Amino acid sequence: MSQSVENFFNALWNDYIARTPSAAKVHQVLGKGAAIINDHVAFRTFNLEPVRLEALAKHFEDMGYFANGDYHFEQKKLRAKHYEHVNPHYPKIFISELLVEEFSPELQALVKSLVAQIPATAVAAPEFLYSGTHWKIDYKGYEQLLAESEYAAWVSAFGFCANHFTVSVNALHDFDTLEHVNQQLKDAGFTLNTSGGEIKGSPEVLLEQSSTMADEVEVDFNGQSVKIPSCFYEFARRYETQDGKLYTGFVAASADKIFESTNKNR
Repeated sequence: MSQSVENFFNALWNDYIARTPSAAKVHQVLGKGAAIINDHVAFRTFNLEPVRLEALAKHFEDMGYFANGDYHFEQKKLRAKHYEHVNPHYPKIFISELLVEEFSPELQALVKSLVAQIPATAVAAPEFLYSGTHWKIDYKGYEQLLAESEYAAWVSAFGFCANHFTVSVNALHDFDTLEHVNQQLKDAGFTLNTSGGEIKGSPEVLLEQSSTMADEVEVDFNGQSVKIPSCFYEFARRYETQDGKLYTGFVAASADKIFESTNKNR
């Protein structure tokens, strides 16, 4: 990685592990001391100025990334895009945004009040992508959002940060299949996301994915400390396309279930 890209991902990773303490254990189980290759990093946001998907994506475009896929999630009322770097060794980026206008007037008003507290100048700095929340919200507000959208509630609690990192199963030394990875994780005490099955996708769609359920961490809601799901770790195995190269896209039906790794009701 170039120094600036490397510094960015190092800072992003350090921020991620602060609220995902299980990540180090994942590395012990799967890496056994060897480096873990990151397939992609995912971010969540709202489709409101100044934090729209494209505003966050600009930071990556400035690092040499380009958009290479569009996704829609009708049930969860989200849209997403993924970005790749001209250097295929850099992790892919997956950014989604909540379509705020498709929710109740109450959710819209609350989300707009949160976003209104973000200085537009703050969004212009790359550090914004691991800057957390820029607002105060009480637990009642969090629960109000949770009743309509787990995604909205999660962003209200954690703000701007990596929602998950993803282990490239293709790059692991001791694992040939995602089933093997999942079994090792379960043997080590991890709870996996079983929504849509432990493995989402198939060789036929050129991508298989699985994930842990999110860690639970204490969050301060205006002086009230509550333990809620934070971030998780994903695992992706990619298959070759007809031209012999690994598939680099995403599968909306699988990603839809991966979003549920932060669900509170497990």
